[in-house]
Amino acid sequence: MKIICIGRNYADHISELNNERPDEPVIFMKPDTAILPKKTPFVIPEFSKDVHHEVEVLVKICKVGKYISPKFAHKYYDEIGLGIDFTARDLQSMLKEKGLPWEKAKAFDHSAIIGDFLPKNNYTSLENLNFELRKNSEIVQKGSTSMMLWNIDEIVSYVSQFFTLKKGDIIFTGTPKGVAAVNVNDVLEGFLEGKQMFKIQVK
Repeated sequence: MKIICIGRNYADHISELNNERPDEPVIFMKPDTAILPKKTPFVIPEFSKDVHHEVEVLVKICKVGKYISPKFAHKYYDEIGLGIDFTARDLQSMLKEKGLPWEKAKAFDHSAIIGDFLPKNNYTSLENLNFELRKNSEIVQKGSTSMMLWNIDEIVSYVSQFFTLKKGDIIFTGTPKGVAAVNVNDVLEGFLEGKQMFKIQVK
């Protein structure tokens, strides 16, 4: 399975990091070793002193697809979830300054939190899903899929132009504003439409 991530898909997050607004979705990937096993704490890696949380709505692909039209994209996923794209921000900044790829900052071991998935039919509209991240019971990120620059179907279609999508692939759809560093003993909880989708502790 592949983990495909979309960067810079929320205008307020682009602004908070002083990034340029892209003309098309920004894609990067994580290997399967990036997945944090269930019921396992997230351990801050030794190579970073500034690991940020980025809460994101997730899409799980349910069948093989290539060159998918946006109007048919909804047929290629049937579950929606929530997760975290952990980012070694200090390392990413250094790599960006040198014009180098981000993998070391984005794709390191256990950098992907994948919470529960629920049938997409549970939701009346995927274009207005509300989600939030709580750190130590305080809301630190809050967003809605209505704020996306590219919606879920557009993302699925766009990604499929470059990568064949297969059953079980997961797409991270981007993060809203509020990204910040995590610290030892933090407790992170993700909620989608009021339902807790994950809870992890930072070590």
